[in-house]
Amino acid sequence: MVLREESRSFTAGRTSTVLRHLSAVGAKMVRMRILVVDDDRAVRESLRRSLSFNGYTVELATDGQDALEKVAAARPDAMVLDVMMPRVDGLEVCRRLRSTGDDLPILVLTARDSVSERVSGLDAGADDYLPKPFALEELLARLRALLRRATPDPDGGLEDAMRFEDLTLNPATREVTRGDRQISFTRTEFALMEMLMANPRRVLTRSRILEEVWGYDFPTSGNALEVYVGYLRRKTEAGGEPRLIHTVRGVGYVLRETPP
Repeated sequence: MVLREESRSFTAGRTSTVLRHLSAVGAKMVRMRILVVDDDRAVRESLRRSLSFNGYTVELATDGQDALEKVAAARPDAMVLDVMMPRVDGLEVCRRLRSTGDDLPILVLTARDSVSERVSGLDAGADDYLPKPFALEELLARLRALLRRATPDPDGGLEDAMRFEDLTLNPATREVTRGDRQISFTRTEFALMEMLMANPRRVLTRSRILEEVWGYDFPTSGNALEVYVGYLRRKTEAGGEPRLIHTVRGVGYVLRETPP
């Protein structure tokens, strides 16, 4: 009888421990919430099924206005956003969110794949741009990269500021200055600048930058890297300072005092 009682006590204690462990694991594995915004029902449902199958919790919005209302009600972890929509289009959604200081990760989808369209999307505040039709694997890779960049580094506060010439970047506070001038960077711009400053005077290949900053290197990735390098140059040289980010033709980019 005593043995049975002790056995029950042990089993109950062990069960309690296992449940606490599973609860802790479950807390760490909270599913990321993705808001899919597209006025085409077939596209919405296809993305909902695919993203759900890959472990995401998916919310749907039928147009830009619907998306803004849903973000205000319950902010998702990232947004997959079509451009051409009624009422409020995708670019206007980006502008409105960014104007309020919201840095929600945004992946823009569009049937238009011209350079000017891509630049318009990035200028509006999108973090990445994917032309239709697209491979699901590429969309998932880009989404994972956005979410990684948006996840705070638990050890980030222990990092020291990085310096090159008169340029300073602080990974912990995400502040960037050149001389006495403060520079405001988007999430992707900051990640790219941080990689360059972590590798001063070292030529970084295009494929390596895409892999580390964007998390993928697909042939269809277009000229997003070139566009973002242009943004960095514009911002770091806005005060008339000399150029620090140089192109190594046919290879990639390098952070150095003079052209290679």
